[in-house]
Amino acid sequence: MQTDLTTTNITRLTMSTEERDGSPAEVHSEAPSETGTPEPDWSVSREARGDRPYKFGQRYLKDEESVWDHNAWDHVEWGEEQRVEAEEKLAKQKEAPVTEFDKKAYMADPARYWDLFYKNNKENFFKDRKWLRVEFPALYEATKADAGPVSILEVGCGAGNTMFPVLGANENPDLRIFGCDFSRRAVEIVRESDQFDPKHAGASVWDLADPEGNLPEGIEEHSVDIVVMIFVFSALAPEQWKQAMKNVDRLLKPGGRILFRDYGRYDLTQLRFKKGRLLDENFYIRGDGTRVYFFTEEELHDIFGERFEVVKVGTDRRLMVNRQRRIKMYRIWLQAEFRKKE
Repeated sequence: MQTDLTTTNITRLTMSTEERDGSPAEVHSEAPSETGTPEPDWSVSREARGDRPYKFGQRYLKDEESVWDHNAWDHVEWGEEQRVEAEEKLAKQKEAPVTEFDKKAYMADPARYWDLFYKNNKENFFKDRKWLRVEFPALYEATKADAGPVSILEVGCGAGNTMFPVLGANENPDLRIFGCDFSRRAVEIVRESDQFDPKHAGASVWDLADPEGNLPEGIEEHSVDIVVMIFVFSALAPEQWKQAMKNVDRLLKPGGRILFRDYGRYDLTQLRFKKGRLLDENFYIRGDGTRVYFFTEEELHDIFGERFEVVKVGTDRRLMVNRQRRIKMYRIWLQAEFRKKE
């Protein structure tokens, strides 16, 4: 019997933020501890380390016996035993991939699932990304009163989680920030928000991998200073990557930047997938019908390096701890910056 891909089969529409986004602040910033006391926002206590492309965090697990002392630890490296265990889980997933019938159905209309996702979750699903100021300071440099004309495009804007914090901090009369999303419902949520300021902001439906090369409404070719891609590129099928890079190249000014964050290979959410979820190598369908890919640093160099200068690529490894249940959860995200050549 073939799977019915109607709305009755779209489950887990209220999955946790940790499962969906996995952003630093959204996973453990100000999250209640087991005692009910809020944990500090570790995403904003960062110090420079010369051996890393990004700062990320500075809470290091030096003694394994101390693992249950806090909810999160930074830069936790894996041992060989963990890598072997992860590969075993991926091999198990390959034994029962998505059927060809279901795969065709899921790939035929991906926008439908994102519309349903935002229809059911609305703006309350995601928190504002408090870590943006630390991880991507260029966004806030653009908000300074004397920054001059700056154009920012957030691809996959969702409910405006990058747009609105930037707009809220803005003192630049010449700042323009645009949000675009594959989901028509997401764009409606942004436009209907009280935080949406049409004087400085715009929002439209756009396919990052538009095969015709169409650009977002209201944005001219080679006019954007910064393209923000946070947990959006992973929603594309691998065969869409080249077209997406071509489209972004057309948007950016010479010297323009791409600010990137997304899922890394062996992330907890990848290893948790059960049978019937694997679409292709490291590419999955979630229970709600949305898609996700898990990258390596090498892949990002290959994908973006064809058209852009690779400024830096880093892996953010976090050990999240549920102290009450004595569970360890390893999160892996990739963060990068690319620049269009002059």
